[in-house]
Formats: sequence, structure tokens, C-alpha cells
Amino acid sequence: MTGASGLLGRAVAASILAAGHEVRTLQRRPSHVPGAADYIGSVTNVSQVSRAVDGVDGVVHLAAKVSLAGDPAEFEAVNVGGTLRLLRAAASSGVNRFVQVSSPSVAHSGASIVGDDAMPADPRRARGDYARTKAAGELLALAADSEELAVVAVRPHLVWGPGDTQLVARIVDRASRGRLPLLGQGAALIDTTYIDNAASAITAALERAHDVHGNAYVVTNGEPRPVAELLAGMCAAAGVSAPNWSVPASVARAAGSLVEAAWRVRPGVDEPPMTRFLAEQLSTAHWFDQRRTRADLQWKPAVSLDEGFRRLAASYGRA
Repeated sequence: MTGASGLLGRAVAASILAAGHEVRTLQRRPSHVPGAADYIGSVTNVSQVSRAVDGVDGVVHLAAKVSLAGDPAEFEAVNVGGTLRLLRAAASSGVNRFVQVSSPSVAHSGASIVGDDAMPADPRRARGDYARTKAAGELLALAADSEELAVVAVRPHLVWGPGDTQLVARIVDRASRGRLPLLGQGAALIDTTYIDNAASAITAALERAHDVHGNAYVVTNGEPRPVAELLAGMCAAAGVSAPNWSVPASVARAAGSLVEAAWRVRPGVDEPPMTRFLAEQLSTAHWFDQRRTRADLQWKPAVSLDEGFRRLAASYGRA
């Protein structure tokens, strides 16, 4: 599998090992997953990819460039080019299962998502370079599906949990500095995925690939909550005050577009404070029908949101 040095990647590698499989990983730094055989390398390097997949039965492709901003060429090289290299190496090495870890953003055009299933990936309408290139990568993967190479796309939605340096850490940091507003009234219903549930769903997709290949599945906890409640839960777990001020969603979207334009001219050292995509994510509903996902993968979440918040609080020493 690729990308095992990140939060989700480590959890997936551990889950696959726990299911009784051997795991070989490919990423640019050690995964530190006990029992996994690490290959240090990059999905942008043909020889390193070929070496990593030689002799394996299945591939879980999780490595990606994930950011709200950055050089479009880097997104293209990793998220599209990396996927294509893995698919070609998998086919030539006799790999028979391939799980493409994708994102619901590949089919999100900015409007609310209310109980939808996994809609087709659409690079033309996806918002931002990350979503656009992930959409293109998913289409490449599903186009390679065959009886010899069973391909499944899994789209975990807003994965979070203890040790999360992306979603949780950034929410907590901005809230602690009073820089995290609610957009509108914070009432938009949003579904998320606790880390253990995302990992077990990807493991299920790997094991069920021959039965469900050619399909894309959105994975969530199936517990949509108002965005204000989700932010408050994460802040409470870390012991910081929840957002108590708001900005009209239309203003945030306009500001996000301006920030994106400025970032392209003069990039900052970190993520931009707001983008149009982020404003849309925080102000529109996005929750999904999980019936097909659970039936086809023969899977259901084991950790509820409330239990997830308790575990998150324990990780901050607030049990």
C-alpha cells in the first residue's frame, strides 16, 4: 500500500495486518507500523513503484498531495501520474486487487449534498486542484478495472481522530486564536468518518474487491451533525472554546476566491486561511446515503461519533 506514513495510512496498514494479511508499504518516510515492511520511495518514481508492487496480490493506493493550495503541477504529478504508474505496475506484476482511496470532493461542485450516493467523479466541476486531480485519478483507476485487476474506489469523508494533524489540529489551533468563525449559523448538516471506521472500510473493500469491483463508495459514520456541533465537539475535546462568531457564507466564499488568487501570485508558508472550496465545505450540507456502501462492503462503522469524541478527548488528556 502507499501513503502509510499519514494518519489514515497507518490506520489502514494496521487494519489490514490485523485482518491476517502481510503488508508492504511505499512512502517517502518510514511508516512505523509494527509488522509492515517499509519500502522508502515515491509514487512519482517508476522503478520504486515497480519494486514495491512486485509479488503482491493487492494494492491500496492512499498516497496523495493533499492541500488547499499549491503548484498545480505537483497535484498532477502525484495524484494523477502516481495513480497511473501504480496501475501500470500492478497490471504488469499480476496484482489482482486495487483499492483507489479517493474523496467525495471528486464529485462535489459546490452545491449541498443531501443523502446522495457516490456520484460520478468529474474533474471538470471539482473544486480546486486537489479535488480535480483526485477525480482524474479515480477515473483512471476505475477505467483499469477488469476481471484480472479488480478495482474499487473508496471515498472516506472528512476523516478525523486522535493524532490528526490536518482537520482536528487546524480547527483547534484556529479556534484557540479566535480565528475560526461559523459560516452562516453553522447549521449545515455534515457527515464525517472516525479514523477506525475509515480504515476498516478500506480493508473491507480490499477483501471484497472481486465481488464489488468497478464501483465507487462513499464512506462515512452515517451520523450527520450540524457543522457548529462538530466543531464544538472537537474544540471541547482539546479544551478550547468553540467558535462564537459568524461570517455570512457568501462573504466567506468571496473572500476565499480572493485569497486563492493572491496565494497563486504569492504563496504563503502554510495553508491559506480561507478558500472558496473550504467556505463551501463549511457552509453547505454534505451527507450521504450509506446503504449501498454497507451492503456491498459488508461493513458498518464500529465507533460512533460520540465515542470518537471521547477518544479524542482522552488523546488530549481530558478523559
